[in-house]
Amino acid sequence: MKIRYLVSALIILSVASIFIGVSDLSPLDMFSLTESQMQILLTSRIPRLLSILIAGMSMSICGLIMQQLSRNKFVSPTTAGTLDSARLGVLVSLMMFAAASPLQKMLVSFVFALLGTFIFMKILEKIKFKDAIFIPLIGLMFGNIISSVSTFFAYQNDLIQNMSSWMQGDFSMIMSGNYELMFITIPVLLLAYVYANKFTIAGMGEDFAKNLGLNYRQVVNLGLMITALATASVVLSVGVIPFLGLIIPNIVTIYQGDHLKKTLLHTALLGAVFVLFCDVIGRIIIYPYEIPISLTVGVIGSGIFIYLLLRRKKYGL
Repeated sequence: MKIRYLVSALIILSVASIFIGVSDLSPLDMFSLTESQMQILLTSRIPRLLSILIAGMSMSICGLIMQQLSRNKFVSPTTAGTLDSARLGVLVSLMMFAAASPLQKMLVSFVFALLGTFIFMKILEKIKFKDAIFIPLIGLMFGNIISSVSTFFAYQNDLIQNMSSWMQGDFSMIMSGNYELMFITIPVLLLAYVYANKFTIAGMGEDFAKNLGLNYRQVVNLGLMITALATASVVLSVGVIPFLGLIIPNIVTIYQGDHLKKTLLHTALLGAVFVLFCDVIGRIIIYPYEIPISLTVGVIGSGIFIYLLLRRKKYGL
């Protein structure tokens, strides 16, 4: 899986994303844009493309970090309660801070996502039977408990419709002015690249990491904070995108190995390409209507996930 192929696919799909939509806009129009076409381009198409790229890269790298730190290839924000905790944080911010700004809501969501991920990692430490499949099942049960708590309080406070917008990932409502919060993840992902080697060492076990002089607990906490912050910003801006952080790192690992610094760029690019592909499919399959990204990623991602489960011994997952 070469970088140039991923970059080429990213460019092709990015161009397709800009020119696919209900409003007529073609590559030839770029040389003589009308005022309405310029408005569509700057207000909707480009913000949507940027949000897709950031979401795809962020959630894929979050999954890669979590798999490295937990030493389990089937752990991700989807299977560790991180997404559900972030959604609960959004609900709490709606209940207690109705007039809160998007940044304040994201901070509350970040705290809950971090707390939920931390609890999952603590549960992981206590489990003796650490089968590759058993651990994510525990995470899914933990996430379902959090999701049930969220649903209960949403019903109690008549916020179930508000909650549904964060249960279903959707890029159709992305417009200039309501997605910029996602740019916070860019320096966070750069930080993940800087600490990639330390995450790799931490993934070899606490004793091994400490023997090499690494502050194991500090590195793990930093990884969890990166994951929680990126997840919170994506959930608040776009909604839940399932399976992304689970399947993309596994696909990259099959071809590139487990060294995080070497696989980070591949993971980010493949994540962006995959979400772009699913978004384009969702926009053309029932054109002029579109299918939410959570549905297209969920259907394709679940199929890939089942395939990885069936072939995990062959690939060493």
